[in-house]
Amino acid sequence: MATFVGLHTFYKLVNQDPDPLQQDAGHFNIFKIEDLLLPERKPVTYSRRNFYKISLVIGHSKIHYADQSIDVDGAVLVFTNPMLPYNWERISKVQSGYVCIFTEAFFSRFGNIKDYPVFQFADRAVIPLTDADLSFYAALFLRMFNELQSDYAFKYDLLRSLLMEVIHSVQKKQPASGSPATDSNASERITALFADLLERQFPIELSSQVVGLHTPAAFARQLNIHVNHLNKALKETTGQTTSQLINDRLLQEAKILLKSTNWTINEIAWSLGFEEPNHFSSFFKSRAKVTPKRFRGVVDGLRS
Repeated sequence: MATFVGLHTFYKLVNQDPDPLQQDAGHFNIFKIEDLLLPERKPVTYSRRNFYKISLVIGHSKIHYADQSIDVDGAVLVFTNPMLPYNWERISKVQSGYVCIFTEAFFSRFGNIKDYPVFQFADRAVIPLTDADLSFYAALFLRMFNELQSDYAFKYDLLRSLLMEVIHSVQKKQPASGSPATDSNASERITALFADLLERQFPIELSSQVVGLHTPAAFARQLNIHVNHLNKALKETTGQTTSQLINDRLLQEAKILLKSTNWTINEIAWSLGFEEPNHFSSFFKSRAKVTPKRFRGVVDGLRS
């Protein structure tokens, strides 16, 4: 399982001080790639994080994103979300460009940032740039970099607008085509990606936290493959169907929450993606052979 990288960990890894931003507005920052690639340290690579990222990368590199590996020799824009694993492999020593990081809350005024195609699908997230494109986007990133250093009272509103210009203009372009990763066979690779997506949703630590992916179709959409393809791959490598694997993990988390929290059954059901508490109770009883209420009662009795 990949190590989780939150904002504070990210800043520690790149040897930077976090830019203070009002809590209500989320978080935004932008760096020059040259400042992140210190000679005495390897480039920062990570796959689990709690923030979004847009990178303008200039140089020879290889982008490993979901089940694709894309060789880039020139300029490219890369959009990464907190769910799909990715890795940036430097080929040439000389790399330049910019990296923007921001939380979902930073875009709350623009709706759900995760719904934009560049953040939703791996095959739309890597965009090669022509020389003309590079001039256009480099100017936008430079504006954001300079604006962040300014004392303009409404600079974060302007930064949101500049980022949205990047997103919307990119979505009109043709994404790069990659080749399937060759470090393992296709079914094993899909299984690893599915397992990583599934596990990233846990543990549930707040009653307001809701599992976002809880159906085979939702996982297939996130991985940009047909649900039958996903099910075939998982069946081949694990002997279980997609639904079985999802339900086993939901049941495991349900037992943990019933044992370790004082949340109501309704709250637990909602956090696990069940819109109706009675659906959760039926789900739990069919697999645990006891109702959630009875399961909690037995656990409490053992403690007393």
